Amino acid sequence: MFARLFLIFTGVSLLEIFVLVKVGGFLGAWPTISLVILTALIGSALVRSQGLQLVQKLQQRMAAGEMPGQQLIEGMMLIITGVLLVTPGFVTDICGLLLLQPSLRAGIAKVILANVKFAPQASMGGFSSQGFTQRTAQDDSIIEGEFEHKEDKKLD
Repeated sequence: MFARLFLIFTGVSLLEIFVLVKVGGFLGAWPTISLVILTALIGSALVRSQGLQLVQKLQQRMAAGEMPGQQLIEGMMLIITGVLLVTPGFVTDICGLLLLQPSLRAGIAKVILANVKFAPQASMGGFSSQGFTQRTAQDDSIIEGEFEHKEDKKLD
């Protein structure tokens, strides 16, 4: 697993350097730097707007009592998209812009959901629920009372 991640990060970094050098040779240094900064700004604004839309969908699913699994996975993908778009380089920007497409993101999320197995987990805590009882319909006894607030005397 470590070797695979190392190869991916090394390969992407080398590819980014290669593409940046080629684009810099074609456009010049300052236009290339400006383009990298511009894509980061535009990408982060798009990620923010789509993230807000995704949060609304997530809240709607939860309010309906449904499991928002796809929205959670799409949310993680949006975080990855944001990282890709802010990372300097054109290859990561292209990957990030592709993941900004809602239809592509939804398709990838469905594939991930189909291949992931969810196992329920339960754990026992050390606290009991005795202190958090609810009033039932049979408990109709109401106790009324009065109280008086007394000020504490301060010692000077």
